[in-house]
Amino acid sequence: MITPLVIFDLDGTLIDTAPDLIDSLNYTIEDIGLQPVTFEDLTHLVGQGVRVMIRRAFELRRVPLDEPTAARLFDRYMEHYESQMPGRSRPYDGVVACLDRLSAAGMRLAVCTNKSERLAFPLLEKLDLLDRFVAMTCGDTFAVRKPDARHIFGTIERAGGDPATSIMIGDSVNDILAAQNAGIASVAVTFGYSDVAVDMLNPDRVIGGYDELTVGMVETLISNDVRRLAAAK
Repeated sequence: MITPLVIFDLDGTLIDTAPDLIDSLNYTIEDIGLQPVTFEDLTHLVGQGVRVMIRRAFELRRVPLDEPTAARLFDRYMEHYESQMPGRSRPYDGVVACLDRLSAAGMRLAVCTNKSERLAFPLLEKLDLLDRFVAMTCGDTFAVRKPDARHIFGTIERAGGDPATSIMIGDSVNDILAAQNAGIASVAVTFGYSDVAVDMLNPDRVIGGYDELTVGMVETLISNDVRRLAAAK
């Protein structure tokens, strides 16, 4: 069997980036006097990159946004976010121990995020986590992004994995739907930025902390996938 591959989302799954996402977005939109957003707002804003997040903030406040303004605000956001990195963003409790545990069992680790390469790579590098992953693909790595299955398949290919022995860990519909579209098992975390209860997304498992993401759970999910794929042939 090919070495198991555990794929993680980034924002809201591996790293709690909410404080810095909110800070940078509010810094950005204060330039035109838009009302600040809160964490409760954030769950409706994130998941498809900075440009979409800014647009959704305007939609939330029922304010029109033209293209020149959107371009200027994108640059303002990126400058602020990059200058503060890693800011207050931190790995969730138990992340490092979980990565150690899975790696010690011989599993490969990867990241599949809709965050841009320009922001994702330096964030993990500054948090001393980048070297733990054999591959990371981002929202601008390919022509598609989650929930498109091809984002998952591209990540698996770069990591030297196989869909039959891969699983996806995430916090939102983009992650779980991408896994379902790719035909791989999914694990949803309850502490991320989903705007709905994650069990409503029908993941294969739901965890409330990284102590629950055990080697045994990963092996069971992969074994179930292998049996399912074999039965389908």
